[in-house]
Amino acid sequence: MLDPRARHLLKTLVERYIAEGEPVGSRALSRVSGLELSPATIRNVMADLEELGYIASPHTSAGRIPTPKGYRFFVDSLMVVQPLGEVEIHRLEDELTAERPTELVAAAASLLSQLTHFAGVVAVPKRREASFRHLEFLRLAERRVLLIVVTPEGEVQNRVLHTERAYTHAELVEATNLFNQQFAGTPFPEVRHRLAAELRALHGDIALLMNAAVEAGEGALSTGESVVVAGQGNLLSGGLVTSMDRLKRLFEVFEQKTSLMHLLDASQRAQGVQIYIGGESGLVPLDEMSVVTARYEVDGQVIGTVGVIGPTRMAYERVIPIVDVTAKLLANALAQQRAD
Repeated sequence: MLDPRARHLLKTLVERYIAEGEPVGSRALSRVSGLELSPATIRNVMADLEELGYIASPHTSAGRIPTPKGYRFFVDSLMVVQPLGEVEIHRLEDELTAERPTELVAAAASLLSQLTHFAGVVAVPKRREASFRHLEFLRLAERRVLLIVVTPEGEVQNRVLHTERAYTHAELVEATNLFNQQFAGTPFPEVRHRLAAELRALHGDIALLMNAAVEAGEGALSTGESVVVAGQGNLLSGGLVTSMDRLKRLFEVFEQKTSLMHLLDASQRAQGVQIYIGGESGLVPLDEMSVVTARYEVDGQVIGTVGVIGPTRMAYERVIPIVDVTAKLLANALAQQRAD
């Protein structure tokens, strides 16, 4: 446990370093701390904080900077979160609009990046078992049929089917009506199972077409990125990443996204805003970075995560409410789309 004087000095040091990005010396801390302490006394307290692992001294400076342990103590025990102003909340509400869920997710990632000046990340809502609200076959050419699939959320996906023979307009209308009457809203795996049992009752060529539609429909609805990232370029400025090797590995995380998805998935299991400082994220290239996340849910079901990736030297008291409010507004927007 730190005594009140040490806590106050650590809080002041972290806040000053976040604001200015320069190691903080005892004289500077004496001026801004508001405590009636001599630089010598402050040096003694700083030495204690360094011994406890909360701050460290860079080789090139006599000042001190926070360690990941120091940031963690600051976030958990010293920080005062600043609520978003009405102007910023209204901006989020106004800009977080789109006709499709995928567009909403992209808008959320972009807004997170714009408001924090770091990288915004959003885990795409996981689909329930892929199903359709409406499906239609259109003839393109002799052996090509356009499959149009409308999801329960109103998204439209198109796939071209290459068929073994040409289908007439009447046959395509028959297949369309049969699908929509018997299978609308049914998950594709169940459609496949029911088709297998009903093939004998169907005209052979129509059965082949319907099986092809199931395969294509599942494929159309399972494609797409699992994580949307916006504003990676923000991390190139201001010396946020200290070496080209670390920068290269960081952008590999953004490109491959698998490890990032694991982190976002893990954060879905906890309520509220989650903060991963440095190595806590488990992503090796992010040991100089922090990740702030919050899950979002629709109709009581957790379906994704929003977050910000930035330097450990970030204004946590500002980033946390931005992530929190964005998660809530994204959930509301997705719920509204489903209701419509």
